[in-house]
Amino acid sequence: MIFLNPCELVTLISSLACAISKTFSPEDTAILAAVFTQLGDSLATILAAGELCENDEEGDSQN
Repeated sequence: MIFLNPCELVTLISSLACAISKTFSPEDTAILAAVFTQLGDSLATILAAGELCENDEEGDSQN
């Protein structure tokens, strides 16, 4: 569980992005950006599919 408020979380993420860009080469940074983008998209897909399945199961049980 994350115990940061939304502004603190945004600040943390921005700070990490700056640190990564200063530490890694542009090529490595590009790969990390793609990896984290895919990770976020995959998590969003998993959550959306899970909600859809839950809604379908609720609808089936009402019929």
